[in-house]
Amino acid sequence: MFTPSRDQARQFFFDTWRKYRQKEILSGMEAMALEVILEHPEYHRVLDDPERYLDRDYAPEMGETNPFLHMSMHLAIAEQLSIDQPVGIREHFRKLAEKTGSRHDAMHETMDCLAEMIWQAQRQGTTPDPLVYFDCLEKKSGRRVD
Repeated sequence: MFTPSRDQARQFFFDTWRKYRQKEILSGMEAMALEVILEHPEYHRVLDDPERYLDRDYAPEMGETNPFLHMSMHLAIAEQLSIDQPVGIREHFRKLAEKTGSRHDAMHETMDCLAEMIWQAQRQGTTPDPLVYFDCLEKKSGRRVD
């Protein structure tokens, strides 16, 4: 499994944005990242200034959203949906998108559930449990997936 450092993950977004703006060919993962970037114009100024933002810290107590974490979560969910892993995520996401009426809103709701699963696994010292993820998604959609 590829586990990039914070700087490598950020550089990936900077490079993707630069390549897009210079009309260069993007890899498959870069194309997925570009979709996320284009959905978040509020982050374009950050991506236009790698010198300033590569090392910037986003402490929760400062009240700012970490744009790189946010985009990475979008990308993780997009990747999960593309391969239906964990198995069943597509159907859970479909039901949530149906309820919210927006793919982007469903993505943000799913992001909350992904974060919850990761937080519980870290707190308990276990591997992430898809049942925690799916339970959260079912609560948000109001519908069980059979």
